[in-house]
Amino acid sequence: MSKTARPRGLADNEAQAIGRMIRISPQKLNLVAGGIRGMHVEKALAELSFSHRRIAGDVKKVLQSAIANAENNHGLDMDSLYVKEASVGKALVIKRFHPRARGRSGRVEKPFSHLTIVVREREETA
Repeated sequence: MSKTARPRGLADNEAQAIGRMIRISPQKLNLVAGGIRGMHVEKALAELSFSHRRIAGDVKKVLQSAIANAENNHGLDMDSLYVKEASVGKALVIKRFHPRARGRSGRVEKPFSHLTIVVREREETA
């Protein structure tokens, strides 16, 4: 009496990982995610390891999760993986108020983001 299983949304040679509720604005996260789009995973991990941006560590963690999903769940070869897609979505925004001069207050918005990374196995060209 259960529902039928949903078909897999990705191709057989793809795997993904999603990082939800990352405490940074989507615009700033997209700058880091855009830097690894289309890269080989080894090069992308090296790029994130030496990046000076604070959020690069969280992006690296999601990328490592996508690589682990590809290897363990789908049996893909890590040496031929590349970052097919790194998309950033908007999550909730926490609103806070900060006291300002003359009895007024200023609104402070603290945005959150979602990050989805899809890795794909590169086909061997003969």
